[in-house]
Amino acid sequence: MSERVYIGLGSNLDHPERQLSEALQALAALPATRLLQQSHFYASKPQGPQDQPDFMNAVCLLETDLSAHALLQALQQIEQSQGRVKKRHWGERCIDLDILLYGDQSIQTPELTVPHKEMATRDFVLLPLAEISPGRVIPGMGRVETLIAQLEQTFVVPWVASNSNHTA
Repeated sequence: MSERVYIGLGSNLDHPERQLSEALQALAALPATRLLQQSHFYASKPQGPQDQPDFMNAVCLLETDLSAHALLQALQQIEQSQGRVKKRHWGERCIDLDILLYGDQSIQTPELTVPHKEMATRDFVLLPLAEISPGRVIPGMGRVETLIAQLEQTFVVPWVASNSNHTA
C-alpha cells in the first residue's frame, strides 16, 4: 500500500543547490516511488555550530510502496553515494535526508522517529512543508501554519540563486 511521505533535504557543502538537485533525482529514481512535488530551495543559518556555511533546504513529497525502514535505508544509501560524512552533531554536510512524515503514522524505533522529532521548531522545514502542503496537520504537533506562527527562532535567510518549483 502506497504512503505519502515528506522528506527534508539539507546541504551546506560542495555546491548545496547541486547536492539537493541530485538528491531529488535519486529520490525520484527509487523503486516503487514517485516524486510528486518539491518546494523551492530555502537558505538557512546553521542550527548548530556557527563556524560553517549556511545551509540550503527543501522538502519533497513522495508516494512510495517502500516501508518506512526500507525508505530510511534508501535515504542513507543516497547520502553515502553523494559523499556524506558526518563530522559533528549538527555540523556541515554535503547532503542530509530526513523522513519528516510517513503518511499519518507515528513511528518510534531506535533507528527512526516519525514525525521527525525536531521539525516543529525548524522554520527551514516548516516553511517548505507549508509551501507544498498548506494546512497539513503533523500528528501530535498540530497544523503546520500554527507551528510556524509559534516559532521563537528563525534560521531562514534570503537566497539569491535561482530557485524552481517542480511538480511531477
